[in-house]
Amino acid sequence: MHNAAPQPTTADPGNASDLELARRAAGGDTPAFECIMRRHNQLLFRTARSILKTDEETEDALQDAYLSAWRAIGSFREDARLSTWLARIVINESLGRLRRRGAQVIPLDTAIDSSGESAESSVADDPDRQPERLAMREEIRQLMERRIDRLPDMYRTVFMLRAVQEMSVAETAIALELPEATVRTRFFRARSLLREGLSRDFDLAVGDAFSFDGARCDRIVARVLATLSAERGSPRP
Repeated sequence: MHNAAPQPTTADPGNASDLELARRAAGGDTPAFECIMRRHNQLLFRTARSILKTDEETEDALQDAYLSAWRAIGSFREDARLSTWLARIVINESLGRLRRRGAQVIPLDTAIDSSGESAESSVADDPDRQPERLAMREEIRQLMERRIDRLPDMYRTVFMLRAVQEMSVAETAIALELPEATVRTRFFRARSLLREGLSRDFDLAVGDAFSFDGARCDRIVARVLATLSAERGSPRP
C-alpha cells in the first residue's frame, strides 16, 4: 500500500539498485517503478510465456502482474531478490489465467508424471501428422545442410556417404579410394565438427528465444503507467 501520492524524483533511477528502486516505488515513485519494469521485463515475459504459450496473453498477464506488484511493493522484503519476488507474482498471475479458462494446471514443483508418459514422448509424438512438427523438421534439415556444407572438403564427402547415404565403411572406402581407417577417422571428425557447430547454434538460439524487443517493452510499460495514472486520477471511495 502506498502511503503517499506518487512524486516525481530528480535522481536518475537507472543507476539505482533493485532495493533502492523498490523503496522508492513503495513511496509512490513511478519513474522508479518504470525502471523496475524495464530492468526485469525480459525475465518476466519469458517466465509468463513459458506458462501461457501465446504472446498476446503473456503481455496481458505481465501487465496485470506489474499492477499487482505496484500495489504490493510495500510488502517486498529487503532480504529477497526483487527479480524473484516479481517472478513469483507473474507465475501466480499466469497460472491463475490458466485456471480461469479451465485448463489443466500442473504445479511447477510436481514430480514426474505418474501416468508414465515421458517428456520425450510428448515432444516426439506423431511428428509426421502435425504441421508444426513438419515445419520444425524442415528448419532443422536446412540448418543441418548448411552445417554440412561448412565441413572441410576431406570430411564432407565422407560424412555425406556414411551418414546421409548410409553407406558402409567398406563401400565408402571403395568409392573414395581411401583406407577404411581413414574413412572411420574422417567420419568421426566430421560428426564432432557438426556437433560443435550445432551446439553453438543451439546455445545462441536459446539465448535469443522469446526476445523482448524495444517495442513490446515500451508497450507494456506504457500500458501499466497509463493504468496507474488513471487510478491516481479516480476519486477515492
